[in-house]
Amino acid sequence: MTTSITTRPATRRLGIRRTKTMATALVAVVAAVTLTACGGSDAAPATQASTVTIENPWVKEADSGMTAAFGTLRNASDHQAVIVSATSSSTSSMELHEMATNDEGEMVMRPMKGGFVIPAGGTHKLDPGSDHLMFMDVTTPIKAGDTVTVTLTFADKSTMKFTAPARTFSGAKENYEGHDDMDGHDHMDMDDMGHE
Repeated sequence: MTTSITTRPATRRLGIRRTKTMATALVAVVAAVTLTACGGSDAAPATQASTVTIENPWVKEADSGMTAAFGTLRNASDHQAVIVSATSSSTSSMELHEMATNDEGEMVMRPMKGGFVIPAGGTHKLDPGSDHLMFMDVTTPIKAGDTVTVTLTFADKSTMKFTAPARTFSGAKENYEGHDDMDGHDHMDMDDMGHE
């Protein structure tokens, strides 16, 4: 009598083991790729500009000279964002300004060193008499009701545009301490920021 030996069940079991092993490996690879792509809470956003918005922006009307833009900058990310410069077609140049006390004890506005830092999950207010976006030389009159476009550049070189309505405002009469004011005495009054 001959006995036949069948190896098919063993082969089937081996095939099932291989399939399970491959499936487990595939799940591990997919999980690793997903974690890398999504990142954890420590992953930086794609750009600083993509996480920042501005609330209630506005610009002080001016026929010529200097004027300023205001509003509240909000950062929705887990990392700080830093604005290093600003531009607008309504002016030949812009500066980021702060209010500070000079050597004579006067409150003056001057360029902000290091830019505007918007903390993670926080805000940075731009207000008259405080930090603001300064239009150094208005090239076209800005009338109440006009819309002004401003482009902000961040530390990572990303940019964000916003539009702001112009309005009449009689405040913002601070002194400006310019770059060339070596003795600290040659100030420009904010009354020179166009007509009131």
